[in-house]
Amino acid sequence: METNLRKNFLNALQGKTVDRVPALSVTQTGTVELMDLTGASWPEAHSDPEKMAALALAGHEIAGLEAVRYPYCLTVLAEAMGCEIRMGTKGIQPSVLSHPFSKSPEGLEVPEDLLERGRIPALLEATEILRARTGGEAGKEEVPLIAGMEGPSTVFSHIAGINDYLVWFMKKPDYVARFMEVCTDICIEYANALFEQGADVLCVPDGGLVATDLMPPKSLDLLKPSFTRLCEETRGPVILHICGDVERSLHSLSECGFDAISIEEKVSIKAAKAAIEDRARLIGNIAPSSTLLFGTPDDVKAEAKQCLSDGVDILAPGCGIAPMTPLANMRAIVEARDEWYEEKE
Repeated sequence: METNLRKNFLNALQGKTVDRVPALSVTQTGTVELMDLTGASWPEAHSDPEKMAALALAGHEIAGLEAVRYPYCLTVLAEAMGCEIRMGTKGIQPSVLSHPFSKSPEGLEVPEDLLERGRIPALLEATEILRARTGGEAGKEEVPLIAGMEGPSTVFSHIAGINDYLVWFMKKPDYVARFMEVCTDICIEYANALFEQGADVLCVPDGGLVATDLMPPKSLDLLKPSFTRLCEETRGPVILHICGDVERSLHSLSECGFDAISIEEKVSIKAAKAAIEDRARLIGNIAPSSTLLFGTPDDVKAEAKQCLSDGVDILAPGCGIAPMTPLANMRAIVEARDEWYEEKE
């Protein structure tokens, strides 16, 4: 088995042959049990670089996942763009309270001091800390560092508010075009700063509303140019994580240039593989709630092994790991992968 976890993961993202499918999470990994074991808890770990790094490392060092993934919410860019944020509690993630561009995109532009706003400096510092601690120095294994960041559609919905976001997609395509242009610029600048500080891969949870009946049929056509530009102008590998039953959209999404697409359990792995073909790798899709949160380690293993049998390229939860997920269930992800290979021999 490839002992360099970073190399193994990057090879899998590039579609190269690997000895074993990576087993990790491209979505949030902070749990209450890991917080208690490390002393790095929410909400402090959302803004304190050292605590953020300590909790992220625990996902690998304690839970055994083959990557380090941070941060733990999708509100960093919303805050930088002027949204008021409720920082949550030990078991509840931050949420957006206000929407400074709820009337129109008038005045919307990329701030000159974007990288100095809100928690962005803390995220960049945490990236530097984590790169130093996952880079293979002092005899330690080299572990991939996955930075999470809300995508342009999510930033748009936060700064405008979800109601106006939905209405404008149906009635004001000119507004949508302006919001998506600026929000994509914001994402690109922040993403490249994360890569400059040492992140290996960017995971962008975004566009989940295209899987719902709330969005008009052509909504993906309005998002696709921004997704394509994000992939073209971001200086590193990009994973799209998308919630919901997006099977009908996967072919189109896979044309945007993402290195991989992460799906939730509502989507059939076999159908998803057929839709994206060789344009992107497929990540997923152990159910985070019914299996990881409420199931047993044996339940996790059974579902994980089915994902592997169905042909997933990288084994991972189908969405963010819930804060109350048992540590034993997190550890079962890698255990299942190892058992699956042993059973094949």
